[in-house]
Amino acid sequence: MLHRHPILGLLTGLYLAFVGWVTLGPQPFDESNSGLIFTVLRVLQRHDATAWINYNTLEFGANVAMFFPIGLFLVLLFGRRLWWLAMALGCGITLAIETAQIFIPGRVSDPRDLVANSVGAIVGVLAGLILTARKAREIKREKAARDAQAARAARAARSRSLADSTR
Repeated sequence: MLHRHPILGLLTGLYLAFVGWVTLGPQPFDESNSGLIFTVLRVLQRHDATAWINYNTLEFGANVAMFFPIGLFLVLLFGRRLWWLAMALGCGITLAIETAQIFIPGRVSDPRDLVANSVGAIVGVLAGLILTARKAREIKREKAARDAQAARAARAARSRSLADSTR
């Protein structure tokens, strides 16, 4: 699988390393109310259309967005037939991260993160399946045409062989 898609394998590995650094490294969170996140939230709170967006909503969405590429990369790497493995691995990665965070000082393991990350990975897998569906149908049609042509050639060869043996 990696030998067939070396660049995709490299990108997947790099992205997984980035996610590991973000989720398991030192917490870069600015705990003061003057950080960029809180500035954005204050701006959003001023408008009725975006007042529903709070820190928890933003964090959930960020976790979904961070794990979306993992699901997408994994299904592209493993192939459409192993979509279930890509989903399981995406959810397994988040379970491993949340479990590891229990033992890392300054990190907090949160079941909502487990849900958000898993949702992101699953949606990424589904997006990969949708994006590759047309090409998969084309490949299936081409294979069916090749198989039909091979079957016709085999029947013709058997007919010729039968005709030659009756002479």
